[in-house]
Amino acid sequence: MKVFSWFKFVSRAVHEEQEERIKYPLTEGRLCKSLTLTVWRKSLVISCKGFTVINSYGNLVYRVDNYMVHPNEVILMDASGNCVLSMRRSRKLGLVDSWFVYEGEMEKQSERSKSRESPVYCVRKPVNILDGKAKVQAYVYRVASDSDKRHAAFTVEGSYAHRTCKVLDEYNRAVAEIKRKEPNKHVSFGIEIFQLVVHPGFDPSFAMALVLLLDQMFS
Repeated sequence: MKVFSWFKFVSRAVHEEQEERIKYPLTEGRLCKSLTLTVWRKSLVISCKGFTVINSYGNLVYRVDNYMVHPNEVILMDASGNCVLSMRRSRKLGLVDSWFVYEGEMEKQSERSKSRESPVYCVRKPVNILDGKAKVQAYVYRVASDSDKRHAAFTVEGSYAHRTCKVLDEYNRAVAEIKRKEPNKHVSFGIEIFQLVVHPGFDPSFAMALVLLLDQMFS
């Protein structure tokens, strides 16, 4: 596919080669160094809306197809099309926009059990009138498996619309960042192609899931 070949080329042109490992449990990754992914807000499937994510070698890492077909559900897949994470929207009183993140595919989980597997995270869009923190884009909570209790885990700050966001842990340390892709001698980029930088210790798949949810909340 010519378009994908071009996308791989421009990604390799601005990345330094690095060792990358991507399959780890949520937020328990053991990346030995920061991982930089190139995110393209476009599906490689014809007539589909979605995302394409590649690494510094130009290899496909994640994909999202049929992005707008089910507006209340988003599925993040690996390069082979296997479901990595599922996300489902929950809206209360038409004010608070929350998303629950599940490991794997929810439909298959339902087939194995009468009750759907519990989510691992809840991502909530703030109501700025109440929060008074305009720079906060989202709050991320861990969901305890044995209860409905939620524990604050991460905060996303910045501006997704400008592709400048940081995911901060409870100690205010950046664990992942969304950045504009800087132009070079080969090509310049708009906001549809940007970078996702994942720091050691944070799971790349969950970082990409946060990108998808920010896109749902602010696009």
